[in-house]
Amino acid sequence: MMGRYIIRILRRKREEDKSYWQDFEYELNSPGDTVASALRNINSREDLKDASGNKAEPVIWESSCMQQKCGACAMVINGRPGLACGTKLAGFKKPVVKVEPLRKFPVIADLMTDRSILYENLKTLRIWLECDAELSREDIDRAFEASECIQCGCCLEVCPNFYCGGTFFGMNGVPLANRLLTESDRAEYEKAASEYKKHIFNGCGKSLACRDICPRGIDTEKMMVNANALAVWKRRKK
Repeated sequence: MMGRYIIRILRRKREEDKSYWQDFEYELNSPGDTVASALRNINSREDLKDASGNKAEPVIWESSCMQQKCGACAMVINGRPGLACGTKLAGFKKPVVKVEPLRKFPVIADLMTDRSILYENLKTLRIWLECDAELSREDIDRAFEASECIQCGCCLEVCPNFYCGGTFFGMNGVPLANRLLTESDRAEYEKAASEYKKHIFNGCGKSLACRDICPRGIDTEKMMVNANALAVWKRRKK
């Protein structure tokens, strides 16, 4: 849908502040324009005003590669988590697009959230090899798919069991755990399997709310089935 859009942004300066909605007008320049395009355009305006003509502060949000490869611009767009740089405005039937920060993480300001817990959780899972990798040819495709995870947090946004600071780390740890469980030697495998069962398998309600939500197209159900087979049912390592 071409034409003029309203970008409705949920704003607040700090986490403890009361949030409020603010509308900005955006004229679609091409069918390829994304939410990120709109946010960049809004912030580039010399005399920034909202749709009501009121003076406004620049919108605080994160971005980096703008190619759906880093996960920095993850946010909730019309109620669904996704990457701003990968969400085309022309794909929406209505010209009002509601943009919010991810709800499962502390808000720093506006659309920027503190997702450092993702990396702290990976450190707890010890997602790194301490030995030479043992990767067979049959595992290469699985390893490649696992490497697609960009730690954006979209899967955790829809997960009913995940919350910051909890012992359940959620789906974002599963692709990397897959690689570690597949490529490690026996001693390292045992440690990885123990942490996986403690922080992922035991806390997952198997709701599969994360299925089909990954902006990189990772099959989260297949990833979890394989990781469970490796870590819990011991169907690979002997």
